[in-house]
Amino acid sequence: MIGYVTLGTQDMARGAAFYDALLAEFGATRGWETERFIAWNFTNGQMLLIISPINGEAASVGNGMMISLTATSAAQVDAVHARALALGGKDEGAVGPRGDGFYAGYFRDLDGNKLAVYFMG
Repeated sequence: MIGYVTLGTQDMARGAAFYDALLAEFGATRGWETERFIAWNFTNGQMLLIISPINGEAASVGNGMMISLTATSAAQVDAVHARALALGGKDEGAVGPRGDGFYAGYFRDLDGNKLAVYFMG
């Protein structure tokens, strides 16, 4: 089980606004917050954080790295994907079935990090 995931950001305020709105779709709320990072808490105890890299270098996107968020329904997949795009995210794969009960949509956040939202059912 994953406890938390961190994503680098170039602009903390911009990233915070994006994830405040996006993660509200899951009922996540801001928890731990410092000048260097912000953490959102999910009801299952997991967290997603945005962070300014500790080495002082620019945040960059990991090639082949993707974070997947679990939805409670296909409708929530649709809503989260649409919200990400409305907030300025980039489409990386429209929502829809991907085979055998897997329904997903893919997008990039404002810093280029790739995320998926999916439902199994």
